[in-house]
Amino acid sequence: MSDTEIPEEAPVPQPTEELSSETAGGTLMIDLRAIQANYRYLAGRVGRAECGAAVKADAYGLGMIPVAQALWAAGCRTFFVALPCEGAKLRKTLPEATIYLLGGLLPGSADFVAEHNLQPVLSSVEEISEWAQFCRQQDRRLPAGIHVDTGINRLGLSRSQVECLAASHKDLRAFRITLIISHLACGDMPNAPMNREQLAVFDRLRALLPEARASIANSAGTLNVADFHYDLVRPGIALYGGKALIDRANPMKQVVSLYGTVLSVREVKAGETVGYSATWKCERNSQIAIISVGYADGFFRCLSGSSRSERAHVFIGGQFAPVVGRVSMDMITVDVTDVPSEFARRGGRAELIGPHITVDDLARWAGTIPYEVLTALGPRYCRLYSPYDPR
Repeated sequence: MSDTEIPEEAPVPQPTEELSSETAGGTLMIDLRAIQANYRYLAGRVGRAECGAAVKADAYGLGMIPVAQALWAAGCRTFFVALPCEGAKLRKTLPEATIYLLGGLLPGSADFVAEHNLQPVLSSVEEISEWAQFCRQQDRRLPAGIHVDTGINRLGLSRSQVECLAASHKDLRAFRITLIISHLACGDMPNAPMNREQLAVFDRLRALLPEARASIANSAGTLNVADFHYDLVRPGIALYGGKALIDRANPMKQVVSLYGTVLSVREVKAGETVGYSATWKCERNSQIAIISVGYADGFFRCLSGSSRSERAHVFIGGQFAPVVGRVSMDMITVDVTDVPSEFARRGGRAELIGPHITVDDLARWAGTIPYEVLTALGPRYCRLYSPYDPR
């Protein structure tokens, strides 16, 4: 087997997946054992704190159900999603899991949230009032989290709002507060002064509220020192192999491999151009491979071949080959002049993410973050899941 062919580790297709490697333009392989290993690594770093998992946005584009099943088998019991529809889908698979809604309580959703045994992370006075009123109507002290803002200025109660709530406690007594959370603004920069400032604000605000477990650490906070761990950490990108901390080596196992199919290889003479707007011109007689993945599949248009010093590449036939010309909706063009013809051929496979090109590499070339790379992976891939450890 060549180093650009898809490994034969008996990957298991998702049962509902109708695409095959023969009918789809690309094959996306998700290593569930690597996700489990990453979870156990992170859980081992946080001492007595519990390690949860963020599986929102379809587990960052990798498939919430198979990923959550693997994480449950690895010992994870607390999961974070963004929306009630995500929580309801997860509840069908994991009936005993604790599931928090990071997006809070959407207006009018209280009955749905309670029906599916979800815990909204309430981030405004209005949400708290609506949840408290619902609990009184049901004559049940249902669980919920509280989100306090410590400086990121997105979701979360301000200091003045926390002080007002603490003064009366009327609405807070209507339900059970199971978790108090905040979110780091500069968590990926481990030595940023704002991280310590946020910890101090977090401690002051939660001291005003009823006693409950505390959580501020995402992947970056989980990989930082113990001060950030509190009672529960909620990693996301690190579980899926992405780099969480700037200027530090990535200790996580790679989870994703992505292979595109070569549709054809054509000779382009020196001086001729390739792709839309004729943005790339051959400096020599070249062999150009057309690969069946494009921006509709999450291979961003900004990865188009240019004169940048660090260009996007694929890995084929044992070497890197640069992307040339514009990335289009369904395909990319790659200079394979120096790739042996037995690999640069119709039906050949090119690695877009894998052992030689990490998700962090692709993110760097695109000028973005691995979160965006993973969540942009489209529905046209044949998705294959390696078996996870059931223990």
